[in-house]
Amino acid sequence: MTNTPISRMPNPSDLVPELNDVSAALFRATGNRSVPRTTISLVHLRAGQIAGNTYLTVLNTGFLRKAGETEERITAVSSWQDAHCFTDAERAALALAEATLQPAPYGRERVTDALYAEVAEHYDEKALATLTIAIGQISFFIALAVIGKPQPVASLADEQWG
Repeated sequence: MTNTPISRMPNPSDLVPELNDVSAALFRATGNRSVPRTTISLVHLRAGQIAGNTYLTVLNTGFLRKAGETEERITAVSSWQDAHCFTDAERAALALAEATLQPAPYGRERVTDALYAEVAEHYDEKALATLTIAIGQISFFIALAVIGKPQPVASLADEQWG
């Protein structure tokens, strides 16, 4: 019997313990309750879908299920633009995430003034800063997920690196 690793690389936080501090700080910053945790998880799920990363989509789907989200809303994240089950604030957050994470057409801004204004209609300054940090947070974890290729898990308590 062979001992097949469950990820491409060992747990990065075992190799660089300071990663735990960075991760904890990001979770504290996005957990300040200025943006609902569900909205952040929806944004993180969409980011995982955009990155084409199973680990992030499974993990954030698990978070949403544990929070009591419906299968309709979880499934609709990939096509949120024409789904009627999201609030205007959630739609603005998803639009901001997509604009940030996807390339813009040549010569155009990713986040336009119009999009920023739309998001600002739904979020005060602290919430908008928190949402921005949440998008940066998932971008940070996208790199770890696509390079390290951890085992897809529905809970961070499950073994994912090895």
